[in-house]
Amino acid sequence: MKIISAGSAEEKFGIPPDFLNGEDKGVPDNFIRIPETISKSGKESIYANTCSSLTVHNSDNPEISEITILPGINRDGCRENFNSITIRPGDTISVVGPTGSGKSALINDIEIFARKDTVTGRTVLINGEDPPDEYIRDPAKKPVALITQNTKCLADLIVRDFLQMHLLSRKMTGDSIIQDTISLANEFTGEKIIPDVKMTSLSGGQTRSLMVADAIIISNAPIVLLDEVENAGIFKEKVIEALKKHQKSLIFVTHDPLVSLLSDRRIVMKNGAVDKILIPGEEERDALREIIRMDGIFCRMREKIRAGELITSAGVI
Repeated sequence: MKIISAGSAEEKFGIPPDFLNGEDKGVPDNFIRIPETISKSGKESIYANTCSSLTVHNSDNPEISEITILPGINRDGCRENFNSITIRPGDTISVVGPTGSGKSALINDIEIFARKDTVTGRTVLINGEDPPDEYIRDPAKKPVALITQNTKCLADLIVRDFLQMHLLSRKMTGDSIIQDTISLANEFTGEKIIPDVKMTSLSGGQTRSLMVADAIIISNAPIVLLDEVENAGIFKEKVIEALKKHQKSLIFVTHDPLVSLLSDRRIVMKNGAVDKILIPGEEERDALREIIRMDGIFCRMREKIRAGELITSAGVI
């Protein structure tokens, strides 16, 4: 099994250091190192030696070593096509499928720790058991952060006060934590977030960037659910890199080929249910190499357009 350290995206996937910074100098043969995944092999998680458990702030409950999804039913009432899905620290899972196939319903089941009490009939376990009631009742102790496509803030607070209120709710203090959160959020968005700006004036991309940073630093949520991160105009590669670095279990709802192929597993949804679970292998190596090359071009083109520059083939490629 190939071990990938919790370092940068360049280290994980063999990406040339200047590639994502605007210099496409070609893709070498060893550009992609596809991680060998383990869900069907019985082996430990590829991160088992670097993070044996996940800890939630301000909780006396057991640490989370894994969450397990048990099957429910599809829209026709038939059982889902899997026995169980186990997610461990450092795992990255993408959820794919057509619009209306049940992708958002799956991550919503994880977020509320479904107990056969949703339309899907699924059950979500923590460490092989029903989750503690506090995880369901107390938002401050919930180990899951769900960041949706339509993240909005109704509170008429400036960014600093909004984060301060969240700190107080978790019995935490420190201006440095607030600054670290804003600084991390600014790594994900092209337009910097100002601490004294009202939350309601932030763009969709700025708001989602702040929520991701909040989930990492303040919430310290061990399980992060992201619904179509690519649609917010934020730097998805940097988001994935930061979440990996902090050893989060990541579940993405995505239509993005790059995000999908970089995941450890792909859950394919159909008719409101899990249809299949795919494990990336060597057969996708060439496709992944080409998608990374193309994504680098698209990213550079997007930034040139944002900066008001003219686009020419010579200036982009």
